[in-house]
Amino acid sequence: MRTVKIFLLIAMVSISVQSQETDLSIFKNLVEKTWKAEGKWGDGTLFKQETIFKYDLDNTLVISKSKGFTDKNQTKYGSRNHGIRKFDSETKTIKFWEFDIFGGVTTGTVTIDKKNLIYQYQYGESLVTDMWEYVDDYTYNFKVGDYTDGNWKQVYLETQFKAEK
Repeated sequence: MRTVKIFLLIAMVSISVQSQETDLSIFKNLVEKTWKAEGKWGDGTLFKQETIFKYDLDNTLVISKSKGFTDKNQTKYGSRNHGIRKFDSETKTIKFWEFDIFGGVTTGTVTIDKKNLIYQYQYGESLVTDMWEYVDDYTYNFKVGDYTDGNWKQVYLETQFKAEK
């Protein structure tokens, strides 16, 4: 009987550790929906994006594929970004990598505030934040800007991502 209890304890700890190391459940509502947004950047240029998220590698990764403008003149629209989100068990954070059509890669972290996702990354000299603020299962308010200590110092873009019901 003692051996069975020890085995069960080890199995429970193993499952608990595995789920903590791969917990990307905050993305569950985003997965398998097509999210669309349009707006204007602070400088007046257009923002138009369509993003699909999916789990991969036994739910240890979230993959994103985005369509957007693929030229500086904003006349061509197509595949623009491919992204990866992964829980880093060493730092206990969600990290992301976003590869774009122009050959760039953006890296940073995703933090969770209730049902909101807060992406933070270096863009040149600036620390930039993208926030997906949960409204309902088919709507997120989306902001990009300078977000410090829980306050927006400057907003570069403000729009909504919506998914079809």
